[in-house]
Amino acid sequence: MAYDRAITVFSPDGRLFQVEYAREAVKRGTTTVGLKYKEGVVLIIDKRISSRLIEAKSIDKIFRIDTHVGCATSGLVADARVLVDRARIEAQIHKITYNEQIPVEVLVKRICDFKQNYTQYGGVRPFGTALLVAGVDEQGTHLFETDPSGALMAYKAGSIGAGRNTVMGVFEEKYQDNLTLDAAIGLGMEALTKASEGEIKPETVEIGLVQAGETFRKLDADDVAGRMPKGK
Repeated sequence: MAYDRAITVFSPDGRLFQVEYAREAVKRGTTTVGLKYKEGVVLIIDKRISSRLIEAKSIDKIFRIDTHVGCATSGLVADARVLVDRARIEAQIHKITYNEQIPVEVLVKRICDFKQNYTQYGGVRPFGTALLVAGVDEQGTHLFETDPSGALMAYKAGSIGAGRNTVMGVFEEKYQDNLTLDAAIGLGMEALTKASEGEIKPETVEIGLVQAGETFRKLDADDVAGRMPKGK
């Protein structure tokens, strides 16, 4: 018990329990998927509304960080907002300093450095959220997953949240390089449907995408409804 009360104390087997608890918060979050396609990257999330009284549009889990990069979150949304605000500041500082858009990998590493600080000092706790960061820059298209520990990993197709294992199983089987946008969204929807305990509905799904020459944007409700799997 003594080892799981302070972020700065390792257990005898080298574990930081507070970081592992933060990962559990992510695992309880909504299922989020991201896929690279031929021209860019798409993010899809099922907001998993728990009550019919909730206004689904009031819940945002996909955020634009800069014109060329955005992210989706799973876990504690309030924690994610703090990280998104930090990322936006980092992007603007880089733009003012160097007169260019921040490279996506540089931005993700700065976010992860910030997250790592919260695993190292007393009086704080790790961020209970993971991010899927999608962006396009001169080096190409990027999809990164960030962890509460501050670790990052690049993916062709990835997932965070409650249904991660199911989604990754679908992607391992069916994902291919150079998908079209429609095919990527279709595969993401298929994976979300399989991971969901119930039927996914258009009003609870958010889709964000970015591609070369265009700004990061979220699809409107009518476009999302038109891309739902048949019979849903």
